[in-house]
Amino acid sequence: MSTWVWVLIVVVVLAVAGVLWVVVNRARGHKIEQRREEAGTLRDRSRVRVQRAEQHEAIAEAQQQHAQHERTAAEEATRRAEEVDPDVN
Repeated sequence: MSTWVWVLIVVVVLAVAGVLWVVVNRARGHKIEQRREEAGTLRDRSRVRVQRAEQHEAIAEAQQQHAQHERTAAEEATRRAEEVDPDVN
């Protein structure tokens, strides 16, 4: 084979390698972008869940305070009943 054929083969091989390199890099970039989008979606869902949990915690705290107030009132009523009851003492 003559020299020009070898040069042509090398040029074709380099061109094919270059095209493959571009395709692989684009695919990698596309995959990275998909993962970024997925991470953003997961972060958004996480924020929503955190907000919902905080709301539930606030409700639970209010209910706990209300229950404590009711308990205190009930205990006070029991003490008053014992003070008033002539059979206790």
